[in-house]
Amino acid sequence: MRFAKIAALAVLSTTVALTTGCATKRATSEVVVAPLGIPGGQVGYTGGIDINNSAAVISAANNLQAVVYFDFDSSDITSQSASVLSQHASLLSANPGAGVLIAGHTDERGSREYNMALGERRAQSVSSYLTAQGAASNNIQVISYGEERPAATGADESAYSQNRRAELSY
Repeated sequence: MRFAKIAALAVLSTTVALTTGCATKRATSEVVVAPLGIPGGQVGYTGGIDINNSAAVISAANNLQAVVYFDFDSSDITSQSASVLSQHASLLSANPGAGVLIAGHTDERGSREYNMALGERRAQSVSSYLTAQGAASNNIQVISYGEERPAATGADESAYSQNRRAELSY
């Protein structure tokens, strides 16, 4: 009798877990490339995730470096990246309705799964920095492309360093 109750409870718990899912999951299948500061002369992608900002915010953002770089296998914000991100935080703080999309990228080393997670950590690290500097967290979207969208081709440190990045799009 006791075993039957435990089995029924386990089945019920599994059913609830499978049908309700996680309410905090975000869709990450959109494609966005930052409009400025991408090595190799790539241009911005205007489809995918929609960030509705005023012309004034977009104009101000166009004057900022839109890419920050990371060390190998790291999601730590460097001092050089901090100075760039502080400018973005000021822009976002001065415009509370402005939104930004942060896309995390990696070089090709590591498995696809590992690089997707590392890209996510990089984008989240940038998001955390901006939030700590006064940007509204609900106006920041994060996505990871891992190694899937390299800024530079090649299998040397020069190419790798250009691919270890986070891009900010307004």
